[in-house]
Amino acid sequence: MRADTEHPMLLNAPHLTAPHAFSTRAGGVSVGAYRGLNLDDREDDAPLVTENRRRLAAALGFDAAQVARLDQVHGTDVIVVTGPGLWSGDALVSATPGVLLAIGTADCYPLLLEDPAAGVIGAAHAGWKGTLGRIAEKTVQAMTELGARPGRIRAAVGPGICGERYGVGAEVAAQFMAAGLGDFVHQRGGQPHLDLAGANRAVLREAGLPDSNIWLSGRCSTEPEFYSYRRDAGKTGRMWAVIGLPAEASA
Repeated sequence: MRADTEHPMLLNAPHLTAPHAFSTRAGGVSVGAYRGLNLDDREDDAPLVTENRRRLAAALGFDAAQVARLDQVHGTDVIVVTGPGLWSGDALVSATPGVLLAIGTADCYPLLLEDPAAGVIGAAHAGWKGTLGRIAEKTVQAMTELGARPGRIRAAVGPGICGERYGVGAEVAAQFMAAGLGDFVHQRGGQPHLDLAGANRAVLREAGLPDSNIWLSGRCSTEPEFYSYRRDAGKTGRMWAVIGLPAEASA
């Protein structure tokens, strides 16, 4: 997949009905180490990232000014939003039409959630700390406070670093064992590895989602189509996972 194509190459979950996407690095204007659809402006040229964000939002029928996003801190705080803006935390939920929730990743897992009947959406950033802290469950709980029901919520786990590539230290592995997530710790070459996709699916099940309502992309962020912090030794771009309620839904 080329990173300099004219249009964004986006991944979609087959069971989500709200406008949504998991971006790849294809279809943007950034160059160098950030080549492609980089959506993070902390190191890349801001005008290029602005154009990338415009392209992604437009592909879903939104304007970049409608984006609600986070300064992500690898925690478990869930923010309820009613409009665009920037907050500190690791998950967003909303029942407001015309808002596009965005999560940035480059190895951590993005989660997108919806209850179509209630008109409630959510997006969460799940690295190892967020997964361990059950941010997926906390996002479901925040959605229920807006009228969603766990049995109706549909969740999609997007691309992130796969277990085969995600070696961790013994202390991190021990924390997963102690938290009841030991099934997702595997030994490879004498080192513990974490299956964060599987762990988040398990947490979503525990939160009350039917297994049939949970979709995993099966894609690894270390593949060339994606940005990967670990693969690129820290100098890389960011993908966005986005989901929104169209403004006309309020009519």
